[in-house]
Amino acid sequence: MNNKPIEKLFWSIAFPGFGQYLNGKFFKGTIFLGLEILFNVMANFNEIIMLSFQGKIEQAAELANYGWLMFYPCLYFFAIWDAFKDAGGGKGRYAFLPFVFSAYFVTVGLMYSTEVTIFGVFFGPVWLPMLSVIPGVLVGWIIKKILLKFTSTS
Repeated sequence: MNNKPIEKLFWSIAFPGFGQYLNGKFFKGTIFLGLEILFNVMANFNEIIMLSFQGKIEQAAELANYGWLMFYPCLYFFAIWDAFKDAGGGKGRYAFLPFVFSAYFVTVGLMYSTEVTIFGVFFGPVWLPMLSVIPGVLVGWIIKKILLKFTSTS
């Protein structure tokens, strides 16, 4: 298998817009990069990531600008999908669904991140949304399989 789609996917995970630049889509990459910087700065995202990694979860939750942070998951997962698709990946039907459901689940995880604890642990606005990727991918994959089963032409 050509590793180029995976390479672009991973660069886009690292920073939205980088995968598009590697695909030669400079305008689109610049738009993603600009939106990433805008949302990041307005949401205080780098600060809340740093505080979360330092274990200062409550401080991170207080600093987060949720109005801006809510935009981030959809931008992030769309940029990843777009870079992957433009590099030749995701050619199968409904291949986008794990990306879409990851964006949905991360957004919901973010919405509940100030109220939910798991086994008494408060995960906050970084860790709970990150954990939400796992069920998002699984649900997207399951729905993809169901749709393929019922829409296949045999």
